[in-house]
Amino acid sequence: MAQEQIQEQRLTQQQKLSQSITQQQLLQAQLIELPITQLMERITAEMDDNPALEPSTEDSQEYPEYPDNSENQETSAADSYEQEERQSALDAALESLGRDDEDLPVYQGGMSNQEEREDIVYGQSQSFYDQLMEQMNMCEQTEQERYIMEYLIGSLDDDGLLRKPLHSIADELAIYHNIDITEQQIEQVLLKLQDFDPAGIGARSLQECLLLQIQRREPSHLKDLMQRTIEDYFELFTKKHWNRLQQVLQLTDLQNETLIKELRKLNPKPGTAMGEVVGRSIQQITPDFIVDTQDDGTVSFSLNAGDIPELHVSQSFTDTLNEYQTNKENMSRQMKEALLYTKKKVDAAQGFIEAIRVRRHTLTITMRAIIQWQHRFFEDGDEASLRPMILKDIAEKTGLALSTISRVSNSKYAQTRWGTFPLRHFFSDGYKTAEGEELSTREIKMALRDIIDAEDKHKPLSDDALKDLLAAKGYPIARRTVAKYREQMGIPVARLRR
Repeated sequence: MAQEQIQEQRLTQQQKLSQSITQQQLLQAQLIELPITQLMERITAEMDDNPALEPSTEDSQEYPEYPDNSENQETSAADSYEQEERQSALDAALESLGRDDEDLPVYQGGMSNQEEREDIVYGQSQSFYDQLMEQMNMCEQTEQERYIMEYLIGSLDDDGLLRKPLHSIADELAIYHNIDITEQQIEQVLLKLQDFDPAGIGARSLQECLLLQIQRREPSHLKDLMQRTIEDYFELFTKKHWNRLQQVLQLTDLQNETLIKELRKLNPKPGTAMGEVVGRSIQQITPDFIVDTQDDGTVSFSLNAGDIPELHVSQSFTDTLNEYQTNKENMSRQMKEALLYTKKKVDAAQGFIEAIRVRRHTLTITMRAIIQWQHRFFEDGDEASLRPMILKDIAEKTGLALSTISRVSNSKYAQTRWGTFPLRHFFSDGYKTAEGEELSTREIKMALRDIIDAEDKHKPLSDDALKDLLAAKGYPIARRTVAKYREQMGIPVARLRR
């Protein structure tokens, strides 16, 4: 007798909390990341693609100035709640958004549009190592993770790749630094390093380097093809067997040509994108913020409008939409299709305009918070006046997410009375003394450099001697901290400074 099979259906109820990301929120996240030069390009492309989006025919007004006298600025409860809800959704979008490698590196060429003058970062040149250390200092990590990441950064070759196997790094840390750690723990730190700019940094092979860059692209069919090429047909790619690649991927001639073009944009040596030394000669940038400091210490700022036009929805599209909706009862099929097309373009134009407004609001409150925190620096331009400030400080002050502050700060520049600086310049970690006083690491490093520059090169100072002299200047830090800061600045030990 055959055994009966009984199928039973059960209906269960499960409560799950999830947050979906809309296309509008992703658009807002993308625009927030863009520096002004790339924003102008994006607006031009959007207007070319959407005839319902038009620039205003009236003379566009410059963005207003925002005085830094508003520690206690208030908004209505309704406005505050609305902004909080909108920003919460935007922060979630930013968390899920990967940066496109074409936005990197952050140093982009450009000219100030109104005065046609070069805007250059004034300050000490930064080495490849220093730039990665700056990004590391903006991350929240344990002391051990920071030490391991610093060791990984020091192990990168000139191309920005990690050629040394992780088991060798684990052995070196155990033998020479008394740190017992597994390869898996090192890899977790390496994955954080691989999220730094430019894309591809910290890769262990050319294949991984290219995949890291592809992963930062926005989802698309082209991205899938690029990833499949590097993952599954890497040998065909390296040997440039384009015809064979076209066959296995079943591509048309145009698709294959587009794929090859995009693959060739990938950078096999991301370290060279940062430059051996980043100095005045190549840092021509357009500032996103114009900060003005009056003689009485009053600080105000404005967003650089550049050539960005005021946008509005085309009146002809609006009129057409209203006309169709008025007569929709007696519409033909052709008229309904025209209505759908018109509505789609109008909605897209309105969404883009709103995304520009959200970007402006987010940049404004972020810059206001930075100026309030670093007010002394904007008054006197003295590097020593920069207070310890990390991403979390500005996130708490603005109510924005860490990811939002990170993306705003990563590729934006501020023109000040004292020079033009990347926003990252104003961030640094702090050192807390036994008395609870918090000192800026940048300030301590400047004092350390001054002492070393003034030392007798025939009798260079040991780290212990440097510690004592720093304590006399009001910086009571440990000898091992002196050694750590000295190494970060690329200054050798005493015997090598003769």
